[in-house]
Amino acid sequence: ILFGGTNMENLLRSYSGKTILITGHTGFKGSWLTLWLLKLGAKVIGYSLDPYSQRDNFVLSKLSDKIVDIRGDVRDYNHLKEVFETYKPEIVFHLAAQPLVRLSYDIPRETIETNVMGTVNILEAFRNTKESKVLVIITSDKCYENKEWIWGYREIDEMGGYDPYSASKGAAEILSNAYLRSFFNPKDFNKHGKAIATVRAGNVIGGGDWSKDRLIPDCVRFTEEGKSIQIRNPHSLRPWQHVLEPLSGYLLLGAKLLEDPVKFAGAWNFGPYLQSIVPVKDVVELFIKYYGNGEWVDTSDVNQPHEARLLSLDISKAKFYLGWEPTLNLEETIKLTVDWYKNYNKTDVYNLCMEQIEFFEKKSKFLEG
Repeated sequence: ILFGGTNMENLLRSYSGKTILITGHTGFKGSWLTLWLLKLGAKVIGYSLDPYSQRDNFVLSKLSDKIVDIRGDVRDYNHLKEVFETYKPEIVFHLAAQPLVRLSYDIPRETIETNVMGTVNILEAFRNTKESKVLVIITSDKCYENKEWIWGYREIDEMGGYDPYSASKGAAEILSNAYLRSFFNPKDFNKHGKAIATVRAGNVIGGGDWSKDRLIPDCVRFTEEGKSIQIRNPHSLRPWQHVLEPLSGYLLLGAKLLEDPVKFAGAWNFGPYLQSIVPVKDVVELFIKYYGNGEWVDTSDVNQPHEARLLSLDISKAKFYLGWEPTLNLEETIKLTVDWYKNYNKTDVYNLCMEQIEFFEKKSKFLEG
């Protein structure tokens, strides 16, 4: 069932000509969201730190030439406030974060300042900007108190976090919910005119990610160097999904928040189907299959920092109320990802990304015209 008949035309109408602020636009997910919004005809304002590397999707797609590209830290409230006052974004997607679990053990204070106070700063700037109507805050599936049970977490389950990263995301969710109830309560919409939502995704993969301690970037690095791929947790189960999957959910939700802000405010999960929750080693073997060469070795260490072994999301709410569901199976996800890494150094990356977005749109059931 397509809830409310959502299709590509409705999305186009929602975003075309709109001023949209993306924090973290130079990052992996942020760059793909920027590309997709450009394709939908939006005017994109980006606020972020520098890209991680010169091979990042943002750099290779030459996105700084196509948007208003601002360097800034979400911990800097005055700068953020100035950007809101200058550009008056109608819709805001907040992705800026310290996104790595293992790094959070090394820089816990910076992780918490960025992910917690950065989110509060966005909420405040949004609250104090009359023209800003919709805010979508991207957190993480790791915001849940992970009991490593076999069924998926629902949006109403307990927030938590073993490590500093997960705890920071749980805290960002709790604070966002406090702002929702205190300042943007749906029942008082006629007074404030604003809608906010938080969104949680699974383990996101796709082209253009070169972050440290992430599986696919590690696979590419080791393979390009002619070395065996080293895997820390080969038997850990993860909910794998292509980057365009959750982004399609965020875009769909943003459109719905414009259309019916009272109904769609709150928390949403955009995870994969159960068939895509597989061990790390299965993903690596599929990567090797589609890349055409490579091998892997187990480098697990009993003394390494704690990382969850099992975590999945229940997506019933998004499926029932938004008509959203995953588009790609695991093999398609890996193939699309590997295609980017096999072609990034010999083709126009902007066009490569746009072709992948078009492929996804055509294949997606809920984006059908």
